[in-house]
Amino acid sequence: MRIGELAERAGVSTRTLRYYESRGLLPARRAVNGYRVYGDGDLRLVRQIRTLQDFGFGLEETRPFVECLQAGHPAGDSCPASLDVYRRKLAELDVLIGELGAVRDQVGAQLLRAEAELPGGPEPRCELRG
Repeated sequence: MRIGELAERAGVSTRTLRYYESRGLLPARRAVNGYRVYGDGDLRLVRQIRTLQDFGFGLEETRPFVECLQAGHPAGDSCPASLDVYRRKLAELDVLIGELGAVRDQVGAQLLRAEAELPGGPEPRCELRG
């Protein structure tokens, strides 16, 4: 398939595909007429990259998954390097969740303080989770 068809089937722009190619994530094969040509395996690569990016992975973080697929594994996350990236991402997310929880607690405390200082008492307040 040519670049336009791959872009359409993967739900990305041709510019995105050329960028992936420039970053070494998508192989650059050319037909005799100079057009880029892709196979179903390339579609799997692009879909893997997009799925991971939708989850918040950076483009470089997708590289081990792409390499795993290119090595012939049925899934991009069935290689040790991919599992390492998952572990690092989960640790990063745990830190962010902790930081967000602390900020939420601070904002909730500020809200309670501000409501208590209102003349005539607090207004009905939103449900605070915690």
